[in-house]
Amino acid sequence: MEYLVRDARITDAERITALLAGVAGAPHADARATLGAADLLRQLVYLPSAVVLVAEAQRTIVGAGMLALRPSVGQGGFVGSIDLLLVEPGFEASGVRDALVVELLRMARNKGCVTVEAPRPAGAADVAAWEGYGFADGAPHIVCELAPRGALRT
Repeated sequence: MEYLVRDARITDAERITALLAGVAGAPHADARATLGAADLLRQLVYLPSAVVLVAEAQRTIVGAGMLALRPSVGQGGFVGSIDLLLVEPGFEASGVRDALVVELLRMARNKGCVTVEAPRPAGAADVAAWEGYGFADGAPHIVCELAPRGALRT
């Protein structure tokens, strides 16, 4: 199945929040945090230091991802952090995660990131999938080097 991965719009915040509330094991999946998540997502859509993407299948949002950017002198440039990656239950095995991660990594490169971090996956199959994207163990996260360490991207 083909997915359209696009920048999130302010009107997507409720659907992303619903995904957040419905995905087992998602960070902040309790009711209090979910209420504040929609407001935060509406703000993040406009910030240059964040990328919020959604994946659509047949005009329905079935996944979302967020990349937060921060400068790092120690890393030699910007560091991206995949802060949120959600996939609608039932779509996990159909390539939604792949489409989102590939686009988040592309956006990180375009914004000058030298490294991208993500939370350490729980299962061995997930670890193998993330290694396929170029990530490696880097406690306390998994890390994907986008440029040689110490070399600033221009």
